[in-house]
Formats: sequence, structure tokens, C-alpha cells
Amino acid sequence: MDQQVVLVTGATGFVGRNLVPLLESRGYLVRRALRAGRAGENDVVVGSIGSATVWDAALAGVDTVVHLAARVHHPNEEHAAELYDAVNTQGTMQLAQAAVRAGVSRFVFLSTILVNGSSTDGRGPFTPDDAVVPRGVYGRSKAAAEAALQHLASQSKMRIAVVRPPLVYGREALGNFRHLVGAIKRRIPLPLGLVHNKRAFVSVQNLASFVTHLVGLPVPPPYRIYLVADDEQISTTAFVRRIGQAMNRTAILLPVPLRVLTLAVQAIRPELRHSLVGSMEIDTSAALSTGWTPPLSMTQGLRLAVGTSASP
Repeated sequence: MDQQVVLVTGATGFVGRNLVPLLESRGYLVRRALRAGRAGENDVVVGSIGSATVWDAALAGVDTVVHLAARVHHPNEEHAAELYDAVNTQGTMQLAQAAVRAGVSRFVFLSTILVNGSSTDGRGPFTPDDAVVPRGVYGRSKAAAEAALQHLASQSKMRIAVVRPPLVYGREALGNFRHLVGAIKRRIPLPLGLVHNKRAFVSVQNLASFVTHLVGLPVPPPYRIYLVADDEQISTTAFVRRIGQAMNRTAILLPVPLRVLTLAVQAIRPELRHSLVGSMEIDTSAALSTGWTPPLSMTQGLRLAVGTSASP
């Protein structure tokens, strides 16, 4: 049996650095699509990703595309929708349409749970079948890409899987997770002691495991959306405590009343309000129905993330 070729965009990013070695360990020949720099034997430089990117050489002989590359969310760019549209929407469709022409059999797109919305307060968990209420320019650009991919799936033979993860944590994670780790390390008190929400998180290892599982599905559906998370969904407070335990430190959590905390966050960094105090539960049954289960517990994932464990 010929070795299957998997093209991975965003291969040098946080998720890609975890995914590529896992795919290779499962016997796939991974071709990394690089924006710049020195390409290895199986890599190809494609330049910036957008509506004019030429993918022909990168897609030659490819069986599966895993599209991780994206312009990631930045709170200071909420006004710059065209920047996100160019990369996350138009760039995704330029690649997907080229993949159809090249005869690629399956396409895995890394989206975001923000396509579902900001929080699940007052409702049940997010599901793949919900009407989308995307949050921010990043979420809207991903939602637009998903809609275009669904249409493409209906017009072609290429099988398309969309993966919407919540906050992804790991050793090289940026954003809120990195800030929390830094605060605990420096023993900075956090005003989260009275937050009793419920949120989904996913370790980068579990996310990479699920994407690899999708690449190997014997008969994938024509188009399917999957919400993926760790096996536990817990409060922000409990998550911070778990990070501290993984670091062998005690997180200092102040019992600030929720109303005071909400008003303070709204005044200082309003985009953090939902992330800190709102709930975001997700229904992972579609992912689990494929036969996949998270290989790491949250405890194991956090130990790897903060460097206190070398292996699961």
C-alpha cells in the first residue's frame, strides 16, 4: 500500500508542531506548506495565504489536506475584518478549491468554537447543529469559511471535516493560558475564587490526536462538524487550581463577588468577560461517535503543558 501524503498548513505553529510528529509516527508522509524559510525535503514554500496563493506544487500527489494556518484572534484587530477575511475565508477557499482540482480525497479544517458563539449561559451545550452566532471578526471569518466549505462539499467528491476546538492549552500556548501560568508562577492573586461557570478546554495533544484520527477514518462523511474537548468541562476557578496543582503551586484565588468582577473586566478588557466568567460547554458526542477518545486526561495534559511531566 502506497504511503499516504498529508499536506499540513500552519505546520510550524502551536498545533502543527504537535500534529506533524504524530502523523509521521502513524506512517503518513507529511508535506509542510511553509510561508517562508528553508524547506525540508518534503516541504514546499507557498508564501502568504490568501485568494492568490498558488497551491499546485504543494498539492501534487496529496491524499489529505489539514488546514491549520490562520490569522489568529487579536483583540486590537476587531476593526480589521478584511485582514481575517483575506486569510481565514478567502485563503481557505483558494486552498480547498485547488485541492478539489488536484483530486485530494479529504480536507480537515481547523475552525473555532467561537463560530457557535460567546457563551452557553442560559442554554445547553453548544452542538455541531446549532445555528451559528460567531463571536468577533475571527469567529465570523471562520464561520464564513465553514459555509463556503459546506457548499464545496455538496459540489465535489472531496470529504470535508470541520473541527471546532475551545481554548487549546499546551506548553507553547499563548493568550489566556500563558497569562494564567505566568500569574500562578509569580504568585499573583487572581480574582476568580467565586466563579462557578463551566467551560470546555482541550490539550494540544488531544486536539492533534483527534485530527490524526480524522485523517485515518475509513469512510468519512461528505461534510461533518466536530466539537472536540478534554474529557472534563470545569469552571475557570477549577481550571486555574488544576494548573497550579500541575505546577506544584497553590493558585491564589481571591473571593471577589461575581458582579464586581464582571463590571471590572467589562471596563478594562471587555473581550475577556465571557472567557473568565461565562460558561462554554460543548457537546463532543459527534467526535466520540467516530471511535475516538481523548488519550490524555486534563491532569496529564496540564502536566505536559507546564513541564512537570515528560510523557503521558
